[in-house]
Amino acid sequence: MPSQVQLALDQIEFARGYTVKLLDATPTADWLRIPPGGVSHLGWQVGHLAMAQYRLLLERVRGRVPSDQNLISELFLMQFGRDSAAEPDPTKNPSVEELRHIFDAVHRQALHELSGVSDEELQEPPLKPHPLFNVKLGGLWWCGQHEMMHAGQIGLLRRQLGQAPLW
Repeated sequence: MPSQVQLALDQIEFARGYTVKLLDATPTADWLRIPPGGVSHLGWQVGHLAMAQYRLLLERVRGRVPSDQNLISELFLMQFGRDSAAEPDPTKNPSVEELRHIFDAVHRQALHELSGVSDEELQEPPLKPHPLFNVKLGGLWWCGQHEMMHAGQIGLLRRQLGQAPLW
């Protein structure tokens, strides 16, 4: 039987696969466009997912380490945090390439580090509290669910920008 860690990581990978499929099918020229009447753009969604994955899977499980600044900057974390808003001005956003790089790099790092974490360690309280869970494993489960929620938003943004739906 797979470990709790592996089951949660499988869900995270499933969600990421779906998100990547949506992103790869969207012209990069549309990533920083907010549709009429909208409040977000794909670039913010991608930045927010990178920020959330870092906070849920790295910061709350093993804590911050100095090399994290090379992975995802404090400025990036603030720009795409929970209470942030999408900035429509492309000059005030990271480039699409930088957004995608950080999105992918955080994911790779999290999977790499979590592959060696035990089920027992994930029953400990997170290093930083979260209102939706009280053990580290909850952060892993929420990460996959959170990404699927934002994948739905990405799918809606794509439709509002004239793209066909994807399954």
